[in-house]
Amino acid sequence: MFLFGRHKNSEINISFKFSFSETIIHFPEVKDGKCFFPFHYKNEIFYDCIKFRTKHKWCSLNETYQGYWKYCSEDDFAKCVFPFWYRHMIYRECTEDGDAFGKKWCSLTQHYNKDKIWKYCD
Repeated sequence: MFLFGRHKNSEINISFKFSFSETIIHFPEVKDGKCFFPFHYKNEIFYDCIKFRTKHKWCSLNETYQGYWKYCSEDDFAKCVFPFWYRHMIYRECTEDGDAFGKKWCSLTQHYNKDKIWKYCD
């Protein structure tokens, strides 16, 4: 933000620059909380637990991360969404179609063609 001002008896323009940095307060883990998917964190949207500057995967407990979080357990990881659209077909289970390594995968939204959000199946 720039502000321009003029001293009473002067013709000199003075500019001041103020900079603000993003400050996020991180509270201790909430062990009995429920993960919220998708959630917004650092200008990105996440559909599953993430490993961002931590040893273990974690999730936000709010739609937009506000400092409330927890480490993910097996029950917290994102679930496949069935049925889902991929190319011109509807899938009702994990598929190998389109995967270069032949591994089964699924969509995390009903419209893979539009959202391109997926994960490998167990």
